[in-house]
Amino acid sequence: MNILTSKFLTKYTTAPFSQIDENEFVKAIETEISKTKEEIDQIVNNPNRPTFENTIEALEYSGEQLERITKIFFNLNSAETNENIQKMAQEISPKLSEWSNDIILNEGLFQRVKNVNAQKDTLNLSVEQHTLLDKKFKSFSRNGANLPADKKDILREIDKKLSKLSLTFGENVLAETNKFQLHLTDEKDVAGIPNGALEAAKAIAKNQEKEGWIFTLDYPSYIPFMKYADNRELRQQLATAFGSKAFKNDKLDNQVNVLEIAKLRHQRANLLGYETHAHFVLEERMAERPEKVISFLNELLEKAKPAAEREFKQLSNFAKKLDGIEQLQSWDSAYYSEKLKQELFNLDDEKLKPYFKLENVIKGSFTVAEKLFDIRFKQVFDIDVYHEDVKTYEVFDNQNNFVAVFYADFHPRKGKRNGAWMTSYKSQFRKDGAVERPHVSIVCNFTKPTESKPSLLTFNEVTTLFHEFGHALHGMLANTTYPSLSGTSVFWDFVELPSQVMENWCYEADALAIFAKHYETGEVIPMEYIEKIKASATFLEGMATLRQLSFGLLDMSWHGIDPTNITDVKAHETAAFENTRLFPKNPKTAMSTAFSHIFQGGYSSGYYSYKWAEVLDADAFEYFKENDIFSKEIARKFAEHVLSKGGTEHPMTLYKRFRGSEPKPEALLKRAGLLED
Repeated sequence: MNILTSKFLTKYTTAPFSQIDENEFVKAIETEISKTKEEIDQIVNNPNRPTFENTIEALEYSGEQLERITKIFFNLNSAETNENIQKMAQEISPKLSEWSNDIILNEGLFQRVKNVNAQKDTLNLSVEQHTLLDKKFKSFSRNGANLPADKKDILREIDKKLSKLSLTFGENVLAETNKFQLHLTDEKDVAGIPNGALEAAKAIAKNQEKEGWIFTLDYPSYIPFMKYADNRELRQQLATAFGSKAFKNDKLDNQVNVLEIAKLRHQRANLLGYETHAHFVLEERMAERPEKVISFLNELLEKAKPAAEREFKQLSNFAKKLDGIEQLQSWDSAYYSEKLKQELFNLDDEKLKPYFKLENVIKGSFTVAEKLFDIRFKQVFDIDVYHEDVKTYEVFDNQNNFVAVFYADFHPRKGKRNGAWMTSYKSQFRKDGAVERPHVSIVCNFTKPTESKPSLLTFNEVTTLFHEFGHALHGMLANTTYPSLSGTSVFWDFVELPSQVMENWCYEADALAIFAKHYETGEVIPMEYIEKIKASATFLEGMATLRQLSFGLLDMSWHGIDPTNITDVKAHETAAFENTRLFPKNPKTAMSTAFSHIFQGGYSSGYYSYKWAEVLDADAFEYFKENDIFSKEIARKFAEHVLSKGGTEHPMTLYKRFRGSEPKPEALLKRAGLLED
């Protein structure tokens, strides 16, 4: 029997990773598609008149096992992939795309949904039921249900192509990341690099039975090199390798994929009656339309650009004074920023890292959540995992009720893509009187322990952990009826609020005192360091904001226009960056060919949402600070009106219920030091 096609007989019905034969995924997904098709046929052929229960709810709960299997498969494809899984993904994705279209373009099903929607004002639905009905109806009407047959066929072809292109894009980026290594054997070449990073690089070399040090494009290896290596030529070499991923006109090149994805998305939007892909996407976002996004980004640009230009001049003058650098280049940025930061604040990651042992930071995030939301985490060893690095926890509330299963996967490896993300293996929902609790995971790429040191995090990694943990809390504290409205199933420009607001506790003395303890002595981080962390929080913030805005504008340049006539990825990107550029152009690098957020992940026409959510998170945390950062009352309101509600209501309605008013940008501008005195 295929373990994937039956109910998982495991603790909390968690994914039975050790029992799964990866070769069974294709067959299992085909089997579950067939079973789900039978469920859909039963809805369509139901002789009774369409009702909310026999149509909308029945559709919502269909394909439960199919969803669980696909979540396991695609999470593995991101966190523990191999050539076999990647090959299967190329086979599975078009099947799922085709199946999705089979549902959306099923005329009998759409007629029943349309029938229920026409009665919605007389059905006495709850707010959540009303939202679900609206979402189901729009999932049909926005995705081709009203198209004539010939155009439905075109839509199917477009969606198949897009699913394969997106996978290929991601595979190329991962292959490029794994392919490059900077192997050094001369001590002069690693001058300036801290011992911890050198030890990690030596371990990589030793694993390959080589002398010296190996640096890779994985963040824990790449970032310390760019920040500390004195050898400018080697910094340039590594930065160029990083910036030219999938931009080398070889078999791993993504330029054609980028152009094809952008053009197919536009073609799809046009087919559905939308001006551009961005118009299609933003209809279901808080921002609502591309003009509002562009206006939002440009307003922030107007505030940030003067500050960024001042900071760039300051950094350029500092590099010239220190080392005679005539023209500051992008590969100098992290290096001289770190040097300037040390001069201004006498603070660097190497001073801070001993206070941020990974295990302590994990416990710290748990304690902060416990103080705010009355939940506790218990590490367990009887839940199956897909790799030995993965830690598992049971989560309970203060009445000892089971809340969630939490997985945490912290270190880089060959089969894991770069970056950090939160995902889930099972959503929270209610069905037949039972409450199904969620299985949530965070995946990061933090420095591994070495022979002499535990995993010690940079401060940026600390905020990353809290960020992803905020997403996880959104999933774990969900309390909705329907799975498609649960947890992080919210408007894309609202989803970053819970994650970004959690980062704020990393800057507060009362929170740092909980977990920032020296890994050897147990000494709590000195108050002077905390004051410096806070003082340096806005260091070069103008440049950082400009960089983030440039990514949002690049995203909109691909998706907010007709891309049909774009033939040169680099030329298009150069034009998009024109108003945000500080460093000289580098003809060897391109951002778009490795911009996985928008060409592989779900952020197309949505990268602006990081900044959008910063306005929300700064305003929300201001509310905590006005009371107390561990205020049970404010935390209760946040959990009740934001975290637990998922996508059951419009996010602005939920936010105003929590805060009492719409968010104001002043809190963000003040925090970022961008307000004029």
